[in-house]
Amino acid sequence: MKPEQPSADDSPEGFDSPQASPEAPPEAITEATATAAVPTVRRRGPLAAILEALRGTDEDYTEGSLSRAITLLAIPMVLEMVMESIFAVADIFFVGRLGAEAVATVGLTESLLTVIYSLAVGLSMPAAAMVARRIGEKRPEEAAVAAVQGWFVALVAALGLGLPGAIYAPDLLRLMGASDAVLAQGTMYTRIMLGSNAVIFLLFLNNAVFRGAGDATSAMRALWLANAINLVLDPCLIFGLGPFPELGLTGAAIATATGRGIGVLYQLRVLHRGVGRVRITAAQLRWQGDVMLRLLRLSIGGIGQYLVATASWIALVRITATFGSAALAGYTIGLRLIVFALLPSWGLGNAAATLVGQCLGAGKPDRAARAVWVSGLYNMVFLGLVSVAFIAFPRPLIALFTDQPEVLDIGASCLRIVAYGYLFYAWEMVLVQSFNGAGDTTTPTYINLFSFWICQIPMAYALAHYTPMGVDGVFAAVAVSYSIAAVIALVLFRRGTWKTRVV
Repeated sequence: MKPEQPSADDSPEGFDSPQASPEAPPEAITEATATAAVPTVRRRGPLAAILEALRGTDEDYTEGSLSRAITLLAIPMVLEMVMESIFAVADIFFVGRLGAEAVATVGLTESLLTVIYSLAVGLSMPAAAMVARRIGEKRPEEAAVAAVQGWFVALVAALGLGLPGAIYAPDLLRLMGASDAVLAQGTMYTRIMLGSNAVIFLLFLNNAVFRGAGDATSAMRALWLANAINLVLDPCLIFGLGPFPELGLTGAAIATATGRGIGVLYQLRVLHRGVGRVRITAAQLRWQGDVMLRLLRLSIGGIGQYLVATASWIALVRITATFGSAALAGYTIGLRLIVFALLPSWGLGNAAATLVGQCLGAGKPDRAARAVWVSGLYNMVFLGLVSVAFIAFPRPLIALFTDQPEVLDIGASCLRIVAYGYLFYAWEMVLVQSFNGAGDTTTPTYINLFSFWICQIPMAYALAHYTPMGVDGVFAAVAVSYSIAAVIALVLFRRGTWKTRVV
């Protein structure tokens, strides 16, 4: 199956096309162009595009070069995800100094938080799709209305989950297989992380609004601010540096919640001031029943899609926990490094989703499809290079976070085995995000249900407990199941039914 041939506006040299620079003055005319009496245009190189992407731009992504559009969107989105990657790795770096039980607590709590993440991401997917579609239709006021309705849903969900999560944190940890040592050290950490979930909802949702509008720079700045504060507070509150108290694992939770909260305040300020493409005023802070119903209808697919995927990770953690705290710690460290590499790739997937939504809103489905193929190729090259590093040097990378031999062995094995599927992951991420950008949140749900629940979980259990692979069987199941998901997504994407979705 070959992807559609990209048009002339898809070339990586799209920065110097006449469409990309309509106001550019002519340069010196060569003999050939003089004969044709056609002036050339000023070249706008990659550095200029990078600077423009970081500053923010009012570019119309439904016109001109696709490569330029992907660059302007992907650079801040990738940098946004890079900071999230750095946070994930740095957080476990500091916590790792507290011992295997502390790392195991983080892993178990992250598994519990996947339910919250599934709701937050599931809500942000249709919000981004609706905002992108309205921006493509040149109706920014309606995009703001969609964002406000998302706030209402997010706050109700946060309250409903946060209170019981904080109260029953030790019972939830025990249900996940936590040992008595983990419960003694990590209960307060889990209480804070679950109880402060409102900042997770709003951080995800507002950044989705920014990305859907094509304002990837504001999303990048919000996450950089949130994670930078967290990175500063983490060692201070964990180890008691300077005037800060030594709170251990509890300090890590406080640092994370504080950083995310400040990031949300920044987002609200940008949206209120209208610095980006969407401005939310006091007049729009009201219930809009029809918009709310559309958002909820699309959210069902988004929530189901992410819940199916993340619930499978909870099952994998539970299977891994049967091999002891060292296996769980090695899996947690390996998974953080895997996420470190995958988050920038999700930035490319988000760029594709924004282009799909806006191009469909502008009535250009063929341009939307070309954007997906170009983004997928870029992602495949990137993750292909990362996989080489992970397969060749897994032990030195894991050794940055632990010196315990058993944890090091398991973490290195996790990193190496999962990396074998990276080329498939590259396409899976872009294709699935493209369905979501089109407002088709149902198709990815079915893909995830088959690939992860029907294939991944039974395979992981069988390989781990009925073959000599042991815990390595869990890692192998991850690589195989994501590869299956990529193939299914490619087949369904080529059918083109996503082009007719109404959002």
